[in-house]
Amino acid sequence: MQRQAASRRWGSAALLVGALVLGACGSDTAVPPEAATSASIEPTTSTTAGVPTTEAPVPAAAAASAASAPPSWLGSRPLPLRPDGFGEIQPTPSELRDRRLATTDLLAPPPDATFTSAIVAVPASVASRSTWNPDCPVGLDDLRYVTVAYWGFDALTHTGELLVNADAAENVVEVFRRLHQARFPIEEMRITRVEELDLHPTGDGNNTGSFVCRPSRGTTSWSEHAYGRAVDINPFHNPYVKGDVVLPELASAYVDRSVERPGMILAGDVVTDAFAAIGWGWGGNWRSSTDTMHFSASGR
Repeated sequence: MQRQAASRRWGSAALLVGALVLGACGSDTAVPPEAATSASIEPTTSTTAGVPTTEAPVPAAAAASAASAPPSWLGSRPLPLRPDGFGEIQPTPSELRDRRLATTDLLAPPPDATFTSAIVAVPASVASRSTWNPDCPVGLDDLRYVTVAYWGFDALTHTGELLVNADAAENVVEVFRRLHQARFPIEEMRITRVEELDLHPTGDGNNTGSFVCRPSRGTTSWSEHAYGRAVDINPFHNPYVKGDVVLPELASAYVDRSVERPGMILAGDVVTDAFAAIGWGWGGNWRSSTDTMHFSASGR
């Protein structure tokens, strides 16, 4: 597959946004899933390891489209803080109302369109750039370093990285295998760095991630992310909403879930089905808040 070098070059500031969203997840109670709302197109046939396979139907909202380069200001404009410590909730910039940004490769991309994955003990070099510390509720031996192939909005395959609990690693890989097969687009997937926890919010992060060692927002209890048993996917396309709080703070254009765009997660789609198949709950079913990016083993 021919790659476009220009689509790989965007500023390093964009790599340090979105961790606050991960920490906000995981404190509500689920309700029964809603009826499916996502239309789909016909299944397609591909070849994996020389064997023809029929891919799952691709949601219409996830159909491939041309991606744009991230705006130069992405991740670099701090928001005024509200009294509750969140950034000020502001209208979504025009460039992000239908967000389809090209992905920068932090890891070597897959050699072809075949799904690839790996599960290994957490390397010291990865642990040192993560949020893990000895006070976390899980030890490094309880976590695994997982890499998976995924499709970007640029219609190219990329390699993402996650830290997940050892008891969830194989199931998480199976979820991303299904998303890859359906070509569900993901913008970015990388380990959250410790310095991100104290960054001033810019409200435009979109990192797909799992382990973050911090309490749930507004509580003293550990988030499910702190155990590596939760995953947030495309946070900007699938924001957390509670009252007048929207996280990420510039993602208000995605609060209305009736306007379907690529990268969104909807009831009954490939993402919710894939996580349901491994027994994980979805934050889109919570009662007092809605966290459509969030999936966890406990449902919290």
